[in-house]
Amino acid sequence: MGRPACNPSDLSAWPLSPSLAIRHYIPDDRRLKLSSWTLDRRSIASPDRKAKAASSVGRQWPPGEPPGCPALVVERGRAEAPPCQLPRLAANVLPRVVAWSLMAPLSTLVAKWLAGLWLAAAILLSLVAASSAQPTAAAPADRPKFILFLQSYGPSFQPFATWSQETRSELIRQSPWPLTFQEHSLVTAVAGNDSAEAQFVAYLTSLYAQAPPDLIVAFGGPAARFVQKYRAGLFPTAPMLLAAVNSRRVDPSLLSPRDAVVGTLVEHARLFENILRLLPETKTIAVIVGNSPPEQFWIKELRQEVEPVLGDRVELRFYNELPFAETLRELANLPPRSAIFFQQMMVDGAGAVYGDKEPLKSIADVANAPIFTFDQSLFRGRVVGGPMTSPVEGARSSAAVAVRMLGGEKPDGIHVSPIPFSAPKYDWRELKRWNISESRLPPDSEVLFREPTPWQRYPLEISLVAAAVLLQAGLIAILLRERHRRHLAEVESQQRMSELARVNRFTTAGELGASIAHEINQPLGAILANAEAAHIILESQSPDIPALREIVGEILHNDERASEVIKRMRSLLKKAPFELKDLDLNDLARETVGFVSTIARARDIELATDISADPLPVLGDGVQLQQVILNLVVNAIEATKDLSYERRAVSIRTSRDAKFAELSVSDRGPGIPEDTLKRIFDPFFTTKPEGMGMGLSIAQTIIQAHHGKITARDREDGGASFTIRLPLAT
Repeated sequence: MGRPACNPSDLSAWPLSPSLAIRHYIPDDRRLKLSSWTLDRRSIASPDRKAKAASSVGRQWPPGEPPGCPALVVERGRAEAPPCQLPRLAANVLPRVVAWSLMAPLSTLVAKWLAGLWLAAAILLSLVAASSAQPTAAAPADRPKFILFLQSYGPSFQPFATWSQETRSELIRQSPWPLTFQEHSLVTAVAGNDSAEAQFVAYLTSLYAQAPPDLIVAFGGPAARFVQKYRAGLFPTAPMLLAAVNSRRVDPSLLSPRDAVVGTLVEHARLFENILRLLPETKTIAVIVGNSPPEQFWIKELRQEVEPVLGDRVELRFYNELPFAETLRELANLPPRSAIFFQQMMVDGAGAVYGDKEPLKSIADVANAPIFTFDQSLFRGRVVGGPMTSPVEGARSSAAVAVRMLGGEKPDGIHVSPIPFSAPKYDWRELKRWNISESRLPPDSEVLFREPTPWQRYPLEISLVAAAVLLQAGLIAILLRERHRRHLAEVESQQRMSELARVNRFTTAGELGASIAHEINQPLGAILANAEAAHIILESQSPDIPALREIVGEILHNDERASEVIKRMRSLLKKAPFELKDLDLNDLARETVGFVSTIARARDIELATDISADPLPVLGDGVQLQQVILNLVVNAIEATKDLSYERRAVSIRTSRDAKFAELSVSDRGPGIPEDTLKRIFDPFFTTKPEGMGMGLSIAQTIIQAHHGKITARDREDGGASFTIRLPLAT
């Protein structure tokens, strides 16, 4: 704000400090030192003035000067004065200095001092003249602009409350001046009390008579009608802006040259077409609008504009004459294929005020049909959406016009087109609630309030989990690949083992060839002898039939003996895949003993057996397990064949130990040295000159494949003992 003019007064009472510096204050408050001069207080000041000057440091003089124009601020060693005090300073101080100079004795020193003083006085007078020539009217460039907001109905009635808030924010952002706001509400619009309006005008004019507003902004149709009606008595010289008002609520004939309008364009036909676009099967539209005089205007406008468009397709229902509670009951029981259009609910049919009580929220809580409206200030999670007016866009245009008017532009030269609907906006939550497909929305639509996807909510967490899952999947894939490779290796190893075992069986069969041939020759020779005897009996005159029967029986018995030997040899030498079956370890031991008994007899070796009376069920491959037993028995026979007769003994024993079946083969041979015992199952390790060193290694592999264990030990009384330990089958 500008500084008021200063009244001249006598400076005889000014407290002067020993050194007085006069400074000039330019309008932008930057200080510029223009001149400095010094008075000798010993010559012109009395002792009481010295004391008064000393006590005046830091004070403002003269007392009672208006705050906007301090006269002379005295500080230590200097005094400061604004421009309005310079004429007073020049008119009062300098003559006293001149008078004093005339009374002083003339001398060279005084003459020099006076010359400098007159020079300073001349400079000071010229600066005073220059400062007085500056336009003081331009000084209040930063004076706050006073804006009066006039609300329709009340300060919290929607949609005008939102428009007012947005406009205030935009004005603060766009204005180059400081702004001061005052807000009043046209409460007479609620009941249509015209008699109280004149008193309201008188109240406003008396309230701001001393400081009239720089701009009046009226929000909404009722406020616009009010200011137009009382324009002559309501600050007629102040510019006025009608904002957030439908163009149909403005009478152009009542606009003065100091009025401007930023109106809105509400196309009800387009709003109802939007309802039918989203809900083409709609048969009933409930229109929510109050019963105050301004709202009755909109009922008439709605009928005139919408009914010709809808025709007989849709029934419009109005509830303006009902109390709001009864309206809520009606909206909770609308027929199927219904929709609700909310215009506004300021006053219900019973005269109760609801505009400031969020009536739309109460409707949304009970309504059984989707809700539509026309203004984005009501678009707060209860409305489906569509084309609507935007308070943000309207506030931006209104603020721009207001700034132009505050800057001195003539309002009647400002023309702004009515603000149309913005791009259609829809609430994703309401679309889902009422099962409205997004394919029915207009092409330029914007869908808001989408529920964020889990990825949008927890991107970091999902990324970490996905990374962990991918890492785990990669590790699992690697492990599965390794398992597959291991399985292939195991299968290949088993195949190689089977081939080696078969080779080992062939080797064993070769070693037993002579014994096997002898085993077969005995029944074959007996068959031949019996056949010759039968032939002789048959050639006799009276064949001995009982003898023939006996001979034939012996032939059959010897044939079975030979067949059994061949069958055992075939089972030993046949190529068969690894196959697990339920077996009895006792039976395998008996078959093996029967197979090698001939070899033992041929070499005069005692073959003793101790077969367990309890069954020993195991799960295994019979051929391979029999090969292991056969290999151990043959090794025992080989170890004792060169010993004395009494030491030629091999024992085969089976037993049960907890959950395991055991089979041991022992001999009384030379035993196994300790260093050899550690390597006895190593591949290609043998103590036989003609051996391959694969028999025991293959035996160990076979037993391990059956989840068992084979061990060897040296007996204390001589000889060696091999033990097979297999898990019992459950």
